[in-house]
Amino acid sequence: MTKRILVIGDACIDEFIYGKCTRLAPDAPVPVFIPTEKIQNGGMAKNVQANVESLGFFCDIYCQPKLVHKTRYCDEKTNHTFIRVDTNEDEIESGDFSDIEFDFYDAIIISDYNKGFLSRDDIQYICENHPMVFIDTKKHIGEYCKKAAFIKINEVEYNNSKNILDTGDYDDNLIVTLSDRGCRFRGRIFPVNKVDVKDMSGAGDTFMASLVCKYVRTGDIYESISFANICASKVVQKKGVVTVEDSMV
Repeated sequence: MTKRILVIGDACIDEFIYGKCTRLAPDAPVPVFIPTEKIQNGGMAKNVQANVESLGFFCDIYCQPKLVHKTRYCDEKTNHTFIRVDTNEDEIESGDFSDIEFDFYDAIIISDYNKGFLSRDDIQYICENHPMVFIDTKKHIGEYCKKAAFIKINEVEYNNSKNILDTGDYDDNLIVTLSDRGCRFRGRIFPVNKVDVKDMSGAGDTFMASLVCKYVRTGDIYESISFANICASKVVQKKGVVTVEDSMV
């Protein structure tokens, strides 16, 4: 029977414009960018959805109708980003989650980039209506997510909520990603192999999607974290925002 996962959160279009800079402008001390290639794909919550689907799961998404548009201008050889331009970010409206049939899904992923689509009350409502909610949020951690099955944040986000997290109330369900050092869960470090990192864009989305997919299949959170580490390590070796596939791991 096909497992079903629902992704809820802020979504965007990730656009990468690759090119080269070989001279400065004659009228100002700025590099002249000559574009050579443009790549677009779904980002943020849509990238989580794409990764879930690439790992063989049925996946719905509930996000805002008008997507944020992130455009990165990058050097075609080094992948250095000259500038990122974001549009539509101030036009995100809050969602209405009252009509979602939560019981239809085996797991729910909240991909909260804190752009306005999800409030703390919304996240709490979702957690109270499904037993298997995984949260990835840019908000400070608090009471609103205590009923989540697992919470995934990075080290910076952990430090931002340290006064709450150090109480020990979240020790059993908090996963902290540590970049090239892997991640920490229940006092244990899950290391990753050293790889040639080309682009970190979307790596957290891949980690989250891989974690949930493996957990839905196995029910083993330790095995799921190790799998998510492997998947995230694979995508950072490629340029842009890419999805992981079973064949890659």
